[in-house]
Formats: sequence, C-alpha cells, structure tokens
Amino acid sequence: MKLAMVGFGQAGGKILDTFLEYDRQTGGDIVNAAVAVNTAKADLMGLEEIPEENRVLIGQSRVKGHGVGADNELGAELAEEDIDEIQNAIDQVPVHEVDAFLIIAGLGGGTGSGGAPVLAKHLKRIYTEPVYGLGVLPGSDEGGIYTLNAARSFQTFVHEVDNLLVFDNDAWRQTGESVQTGYDEINWEIVRRFGALFGAGEVGSGDEVAESVVDSSEIINTLSGGGVSTVGYASDEVDPVDSGGFLSKLRGGNDSFEDQLDTAQTTNRITSLVRKAALGRLTLPCELEGAERALLVMAGPPAYLNRKGIERGRKWLEEQTGSMEVRGGDYPLSDSEHVAGAVLLSGVPNVPRIKELQQVAIEAQDNIEEIRDESADNFEDLVSDDEDELESLF
Repeated sequence: MKLAMVGFGQAGGKILDTFLEYDRQTGGDIVNAAVAVNTAKADLMGLEEIPEENRVLIGQSRVKGHGVGADNELGAELAEEDIDEIQNAIDQVPVHEVDAFLIIAGLGGGTGSGGAPVLAKHLKRIYTEPVYGLGVLPGSDEGGIYTLNAARSFQTFVHEVDNLLVFDNDAWRQTGESVQTGYDEINWEIVRRFGALFGAGEVGSGDEVAESVVDSSEIINTLSGGGVSTVGYASDEVDPVDSGGFLSKLRGGNDSFEDQLDTAQTTNRITSLVRKAALGRLTLPCELEGAERALLVMAGPPAYLNRKGIERGRKWLEEQTGSMEVRGGDYPLSDSEHVAGAVLLSGVPNVPRIKELQQVAIEAQDNIEEIRDESADNFEDLVSDDEDELESLF
C-alpha cells in the first residue's frame, strides 16, 4: 500500500522518521511521500530521514518557532491559520500514486493533538483518497494535562478521519527505561506493526506472487467502516530459503526444499501466530468480540506460507470477533528469516483504555475548573485586602 504520510508534532515527526528508516532497511517502499509539520523549529531540525524541504514550521508569527507548550487549542488555531503552508508542501505529493493519506500524531501534546484533526478535515474536503489517522495515546504517568489533551483530541480526530489507528503508550512502556530509550523502542514497535500491515500487496519485479493476494483494496475495505482500529503482531524465526546458493544445491533446489517442509507444521505455525498476534499485545488493548471487520496478513518466505493455514487463521478470527467481514492473505518475502502475522481489527467497540481516558479527562477538567474558581476567589480576596489596607492609610 502506498501512503502519503504527514507527521504532525514532535511524536508524529519522529514516528514518520522511523517509518522512512524502516522503508530504507526493508525495501518496503510504503512511504510514497513524507511531510513533517511542527510549531517547534528544534523538533524539525532533529529529524534525520525527512527531507528538509518537506519540513513545515507553522505559527512563526505567534510562537516564534518555540512550540505551543502542550496547549492543543493553540495548536489547532495555528494549524487553521497556516493550513495553506501545509497544503503547499502536500501539493508536491504525487497524489495519483498514493492509495491513502496517513496523519501521525501524539495525542497528548499540543501541536499534533490540536493540529492533526484540523489537517484531516482539510484533506478530506480536497481529496477523494481515504484519510487515516495514527494516534498515539500518552502513558498514564505523563500527567493530567496530557491525558486531558488526548481525550479531547481523540474525540475530534476519530470523527475527522476515515479510520483512527491507535497505539497506547501505556501498554508498551517498560519499567526502568529512560524516556528517550523508551520512546525509541515504542516508535519501532509502532512502525514494525503498521509496516507489516501496509507493506502487504507491494510486489516488485522479480518478487514472489502471493497465493492469496492482500492488496491495498483489502486494507481500505477493512478500514472503511470508520471508528477505531488496533493491530496485533507476532513472528517466528525460520531457516532462510536460498534461491540458488550452495545450500539450495544441497537440498536439490527450492522446489525440493518446499516439498520436504511438513505441511502440517507450516499450517500449525501460521494458526499459532494468528492467535499470538490477536491475543497478545495489541497496539490498543481491547476485546476481540464485536470488531466490525478484520484482516489477516501472513508474511515470510513462500515455502513457509500455505493457503490452508491462512484459511484456518481467518476462520478462527471470524469465530473470535463474530464478524462476517474477515479478510486474509499472504505477503511473500523471499529473503526473510521470519514468518510474521499481522492482524488488523477495525471498528472495535469495547476499549477500556478509551473509557478510562475519558473518565480521567472529565475529572481533570473538573479539577481545572475548581482551581480556576479558587484562584479567582483568592485574587478577589487579595484585591479586597489591598483596598482595605489603602483605605486605612488614608
């Protein structure tokens, strides 16, 4: 699947940078165009993979390149004011060559959480291609203002995009990690999962052709119902299949090696990976039951992929979700040393983290209002005391 990606804000820019590095390392060619948008000049300068001409600094007249300080209302205002500058960068994107837009943003900060929904609304008005969001939820230990921002941004973002793919930092941060190391690891977890999903169907010259093709239309159809989506991922190391070297000759060629592989073993590996992907750590933890749509992608050396295993995995997902719209297929990677399964669950209804986020946000908003009222009362008392003192002097 070919995507035009926009990294909005600090987190969005860094994740987009990692996507480009992933593309370079794997030859996946998922990112057809990359644009980074920020109100902080230092964040844009810290990017390594995104071309400098595709880095857009907005809000210069008001924040002077210093960011919005977690004020997502200001982030939204600046995005609206400078939407033409963002559009100028997007105008360079060969839209006829992309299947969809993907806007990436951390939902707890100011620039991305405020600006990403504004951009999504703008792009949907202009283009016919789907506009998806990839929103990253802050950890519960990051502070009340970030939780409040995330709750506000989530509600807006999910209504402005064709589907909101979510990654929950709270489910992935490990104890004892430094902040920088933790986020670097998380960014790679994000890119590895969504890269495996969006990479499906991209076949170059000389590549193996899948038995059951998963192309961009399958992904688009799975995401077409809107709402919130989550992705699961699992992989298993296998012996590499050499296409013509010494090892291949010893085995009597590729066909001979494939014949020697136990069909039952490859089938069981696939069904096991599907279960591990769906029941393990999802990008957004949730119940499988009730998901409106699902998509299974199995990637790896063709010799280790078979239709029977994928079909069994697809049927198991149907049983677990209760959905009649479960698609599945394979993505051959001849040089890979792993068999991997990616499971996309779209339109998930029961997400405890979102409910918790909204509840915390309500409490945080109440606390903010109480603090403001108390501050106003204290200020009035202070002014009143000063006036009394002045009167006593005269």
